[in-house]
Amino acid sequence: MADNDKHNTDSTLVLPEEKDITPSSTASGKDKAGAEPTSKHPSHAGLWIVIILTLLIAAGTAAAGYWFLWQKDSGQSALADEQSAQKAILGNLNDENAQLQRKLIELEKSKQALAGTVNSLTEKTESLQLQTEQLLSQLGEMEGRRPSDWLLAEADYLVRMAGRKVWLEQDTDTAVLLLENADQRLKELSDPSVIPVRGLIAQDIQTLRQVNRTDTVKLALTLSGFLSQVDALPLKTFTRPDENTGKEALSESVDDWKSNLAKVWHSIVDDFISVRRTDAPVAPMMTAEEMWLYKEQLKLQIMQAQSAAMSGEDNLYQQSVANAKALLNDKFDTDAPEINGALSTLDALGEANVQENLPEELSAMAPLQRLLESRVKAAYGKGEAAQ
Repeated sequence: MADNDKHNTDSTLVLPEEKDITPSSTASGKDKAGAEPTSKHPSHAGLWIVIILTLLIAAGTAAAGYWFLWQKDSGQSALADEQSAQKAILGNLNDENAQLQRKLIELEKSKQALAGTVNSLTEKTESLQLQTEQLLSQLGEMEGRRPSDWLLAEADYLVRMAGRKVWLEQDTDTAVLLLENADQRLKELSDPSVIPVRGLIAQDIQTLRQVNRTDTVKLALTLSGFLSQVDALPLKTFTRPDENTGKEALSESVDDWKSNLAKVWHSIVDDFISVRRTDAPVAPMMTAEEMWLYKEQLKLQIMQAQSAAMSGEDNLYQQSVANAKALLNDKFDTDAPEINGALSTLDALGEANVQENLPEELSAMAPLQRLLESRVKAAYGKGEAAQ
């Protein structure tokens, strides 16, 4: 398009020159100085108009080309942005897809693990069912067996219960009764092989009968009753002064009869009338805090003796009772009948022996258990499988 415009411009530039040349050749009789300026002026104006038009056309063409290129670049950038957004969306979708794939894999693994657990539980259930059937068959076979096995099992159970009574409850009386019943079961067997076990049971019965028979529960209840009466016991709040304080002793010499007479006279006169004056308030011999403290100390000793009696600590029990008696003699009114009664009670409690001498084990327990196991194995022939 620019080439065509240039060609048109060249053709237009030539035409005026041809028109200017023709008049100059035909007007031969005119003055050259006056006719030349009038013929060249219109030709330069047209030339400038053509040049300006050409420039305007070129500028418009350039502007149109620039606008076209700008629009093209804008469209390409928008397309690139849209492609980037699409790629980002596609990337997010790929990530979500990968996550879903991983979750599917994990679910598959969990499913396989659950299936393995179900199979294991199924196998255990089948095994337990088989064991149950075997036990039921063994119970069925036990019918018609000798009753000696049951009597032996009862004796073993009674001996075990006797041991629990001794060690857990310190109940020796009930333990002796249980051992006697166990011996009676073994006697009903009429089996010489159980005679050694019966001898051990008799030894255990004799050992339990020699255990200290002090009723610790009764001691604890007695101390508890004594503890509730401590607050009512009277304290020693007044100390009588010595009557002989300040008096001179009489002389045994006959020569000192005058001084002895004067001493007797002054003693009679001083004791006949006695007047004392005081303006200050009379303070008690023992403060309220001291009274409370001494009673609390007595309570502490009684509670300590009670705890020692229940736990079988004889040394601590005797020391606590002795400390309580010492407090009663030193800080309480020993002339009061309540204190005398409390001292008598503590004397009786101090004579008790709370030491526990229970046996650590029953000698018949282990042999009887071994005998029972050997009988069961021999009767049913199960060996270790029966256990």
